[in-house]
Amino acid sequence: MNNFLKTIARLVRAEPRTVLPHALTICHALALALTLTLAFATPAITRAEFPAGPRAGASHTVADLRLRWCPPGQFRMGSPPTEAARRADEGPVTVTLTRGFWIGQFEVTQAQWQRHLGALRGPLTAGVGDNFPVYWVSFLEAEDFCRRLTAHAHTSGELPADWEFRLPTEAQWEYACRAGTTTAFAFGDTLTVRDANLGKPYNGTADPTPGATATPVGRYPANAWGLHDMHGNAFEWCRDWYHTELSGGTDPDLSDRPGAPNRDGTHSRVRRGGAWNDPAGFCRSALRLRYEPARRSDHIGFRVVAVRK
Repeated sequence: MNNFLKTIARLVRAEPRTVLPHALTICHALALALTLTLAFATPAITRAEFPAGPRAGASHTVADLRLRWCPPGQFRMGSPPTEAARRADEGPVTVTLTRGFWIGQFEVTQAQWQRHLGALRGPLTAGVGDNFPVYWVSFLEAEDFCRRLTAHAHTSGELPADWEFRLPTEAQWEYACRAGTTTAFAFGDTLTVRDANLGKPYNGTADPTPGATATPVGRYPANAWGLHDMHGNAFEWCRDWYHTELSGGTDPDLSDRPGAPNRDGTHSRVRRGGAWNDPAGFCRSALRLRYEPARRSDHIGFRVVAVRK
């Protein structure tokens, strides 16, 4: 555009009697060039333009992922001593989250994985299809997906430079799962096969038996903030290292602090939410299990959060 204007100026200075009578035509050409430039440009979204949800559960889409808004707030993380199937590492503790965040409405799907990272891992014994959750994904690979997704969204202008995709912290995950509830599940103190994909027989074969695999995301009811499959379907990686005690307080994030070592001296990250082959007790909002970050399984996937750095 600058070169175009300089050319016109040179013509006016060199041939004023020839160029000036055609000034209107030149202005029309300039307006058309400006319109085309704006139409095909992809301006980066600014911090002010990236929305904070007007309410809990508000919807937004970035880089082909549908997200739901989780506002700042305080909640009781973990389980009370009276909760059925409770485990010793479930607190409870009080947590305050000072920043809102966007979280995936669904678990990351196989189609989304292929779009950003290529071939699926295998063997694909727990269901195959674009809308099935991705599994056989290690913590390290899930983090790589988040980095590539962030780079894609920055390049496309859908995500401002001071936001990024990550795996959720344990606190973010449970806060989103509960969606304001204090019961064992987002649907109350009981969970059935009408509420979630759980309790199915494990066969681990390449020819999945009906009723023995994951299901496409979104087949089961959403919680109060519009999130599907927080209970069951696939366990989900969290950002934190596993500690035997929950960390309460303000914005807890144990991603840089290895906790209790495993028997072989290694350390584990946390997985949440239960899976298609688990009983209801392992799908509770407070349930937390350890898993080594380099390992994979056919019942562990993940969902992402978009957070301000």
